[in-house]
Amino acid sequence: MSNEITWAFAHPSERAAATAGDGPLDRISVRDHIVTVEIGAFQAERGTTQRICFNIVVEVMPTANILDDDVDSILSYDKVTEAIAAELAAERLNLLETLAEKVAERILHEPQALRVFVRIEKLDRGPGALGVEIVRAARDIKARRVAEDRPHPQVVYLSNVAILSDNLPAWIDQLQAGARPSILCVGPADTPAPQAAHPLAQRRIDLLAIEQNAWVLAGRDARCVVVNSRTELDWAMRHDQISVWAPSKIVLDAVDGPSASPRDALALVLWFARFMQAADMLVIGQDLPDAPDLPLRAVATDVTVI
Repeated sequence: MSNEITWAFAHPSERAAATAGDGPLDRISVRDHIVTVEIGAFQAERGTTQRICFNIVVEVMPTANILDDDVDSILSYDKVTEAIAAELAAERLNLLETLAEKVAERILHEPQALRVFVRIEKLDRGPGALGVEIVRAARDIKARRVAEDRPHPQVVYLSNVAILSDNLPAWIDQLQAGARPSILCVGPADTPAPQAAHPLAQRRIDLLAIEQNAWVLAGRDARCVVVNSRTELDWAMRHDQISVWAPSKIVLDAVDGPSASPRDALALVLWFARFMQAADMLVIGQDLPDAPDLPLRAVATDVTVI
């Protein structure tokens, strides 16, 4: 028991050595790598940054040609720090556990990596360091789908008039029969939203107003399923499900979020289309925005065939 306690609080390199198998393995490590980032599940952790510290040890197979002094034959330290930077840039996360899992998985996709120890600690949340530590092996992880494997959807913006149109079922029929998966987006209802004095509170209210309207659309046609996460959207696209985007989670968790106010619904949807790497965007019942980088098409609400 005393050894287990010692390993639990020791540096990951000591834990790696203590739990090594019979075969000889090399180890590379990154110690006390401190990054300032916005992370955390509590409301007090939103809109502010804090320091988090990474200690990572990667077990690798010994390199046969190490005497060649060729950096391409090893797993470079840069691969470890790049994995950290890539996952922090991908999205805002609530949990250190999620971040540790993502960093470990990214490192284990390197062909030389066999096992990784990841310890992440928050340095500013209390009098001491608060953190998590995980151990993952290459043989246990599932291959991550790379971004290029994701579908490139058609993003469809529906005006409030379009939501209530008798043509809605026919439009959805055509979208389901199309070659690309479709994600439906809406703006807020015409009813004015409550007003708050604080801009962050108002932003949440405006996002929730859009989500209320998304549920109105879902109530008009059972094929429209309201979803709020990238994971759900990717799953729906691969399973030919029509999704209606509920924006709060993706917008609030985005590292590089939209500058447009949620009240500017088309600007918000344009940001989302770029975020999803959409192939094109269809606007029903409203004039087209200015977006030279994205193929756009507009149709009127009295048009049956889109």
